[in-house]
Amino acid sequence: MRLFAALLPPQDVTTALAAEVAELKKLPGADRLRWTGRPGWHFTLAFYGEVGEEVVPELSARLEKAARRTASFPLALRGGGQFGRGKALWTGAEGDLRTLALLAERAEAAARKAGVDMGEHRRYKAHLTVARSRDAVDIRPYLQALHAFGSRTWTVEEVFLVRSNLPKSGVPGEQPRYEPVARWPLTAAG
Repeated sequence: MRLFAALLPPQDVTTALAAEVAELKKLPGADRLRWTGRPGWHFTLAFYGEVGEEVVPELSARLEKAARRTASFPLALRGGGQFGRGKALWTGAEGDLRTLALLAERAEAAARKAGVDMGEHRRYKAHLTVARSRDAVDIRPYLQALHAFGSRTWTVEEVFLVRSNLPKSGVPGEQPRYEPVARWPLTAAG
């Protein structure tokens, strides 16, 4: 199964983001982007790819341990950015980014120790993807609009193991479906 570790923003935060995305979709050229929606909004901590069912119990135990070693922390959506010259548009994070990066490192280490091939290590960049494009798109107007965007601050209190179900219908624009399969509270004392 295709898995990743993630943080899921609370519903009122995704409601604020949905209102911002609705405004972004009114900008010229918005139809050239594939917009993600609420079910897909998350902060990926570590992407595991295809993981055999036999590895999931060990991975889960190690993620639970990582969660126990991490204290809850404040986070908010803030601003925006891009990857790949307009191939991905995202909103960023503000708050305790040090703990967020530490949790991402622990989620990656949990997978490596469970035997998941993580490939090359990349520096963690906190982001929540709001749109993608197969081709490079001039997203400067979207970045300008996202510059002033911010959500309320919430307390991150749990980490999720999420299954990604890729589209099979072949319908253009169909999005993957994300299914939380496990969750663990962050329980370390701050």
